[in-house]
Amino acid sequence: MIEELRTLVLFAEEGSIQNVARRLPLTQPAVTRQIQRLEDMLATTLLDRRQKPPRLTTAGLEVLERAKDILASVEALKAFAADAEPQGVLRVGLVHGLSDVGVAGAIARAASAFPKISLRLKTGWSAELVEQFERGQLDLAIVLRPAHPPEPNALGTERLAVIARAGDAEPNFTDTARASLPWVLSPEPCDARQRLLSILGGERHRLVVAAEIQDPAMQMEWVRRGHGLGLMPLRLAARGLPDGLTVVDSPDFDLSLQVVALRSPHLNRLAKVAEAIARTVGEAIRIES
Repeated sequence: MIEELRTLVLFAEEGSIQNVARRLPLTQPAVTRQIQRLEDMLATTLLDRRQKPPRLTTAGLEVLERAKDILASVEALKAFAADAEPQGVLRVGLVHGLSDVGVAGAIARAASAFPKISLRLKTGWSAELVEQFERGQLDLAIVLRPAHPPEPNALGTERLAVIARAGDAEPNFTDTARASLPWVLSPEPCDARQRLLSILGGERHRLVVAAEIQDPAMQMEWVRRGHGLGLMPLRLAARGLPDGLTVVDSPDFDLSLQVVALRSPHLNRLAKVAEAIARTVGEAIRIES
């Protein structure tokens, strides 16, 4: 009924169905149907159609005044909802690949601006978080996705670096040699591992896994001991690697992933908090890249 009331108020301002149709914009028959629906709902005639152009009837003028009051109340209610301080529980999923100190600090800073919010933060692989988001178990999910095609909700790009034991010969990344390269990787469905696999041709037998290790620090220790190559965010490698590790020059390896924020359409007041968290995560990965 709100839309029909707005159409009635516009008709009183414009004086014709044609002008109302231009302002909305709608077709003239659509505007006429809205007025007729309102007449049916109120069981009264609002327009005197014997006149050209039609004019508001006495009942139409009375409804017009009440319509203005109702619409003003609706706008006031919207303003109250928009300005009210967010409160409640916000359930956030963060992909494992971004669960480092820099991103964690960004999320903490964003959340601290909303003291009435209780944050429920969990980490997981992108596929797991997307599934939980689609089930309604998460309000905001920050995940990794392939760099192409570009996503409308992308916060930025996470570029991965290949890490090796310092002093070892530079590994050969040609098509004929890379099949035999051993890797120290996170267990499936690790997003970085899936990206590496896609670069190697998507054939599992072409990916030699020397060790599967969940913890990033332990992965780097295995790499330092010469068990294989590893992957880590380039923004973290740029801060400085632990002794005994080096970044491998691999320009032909496009190890890029999009950082994407999935937001529930039912956040209401919590939308401000979700947007602040997504924005600060995007800023954190851009600053560190």
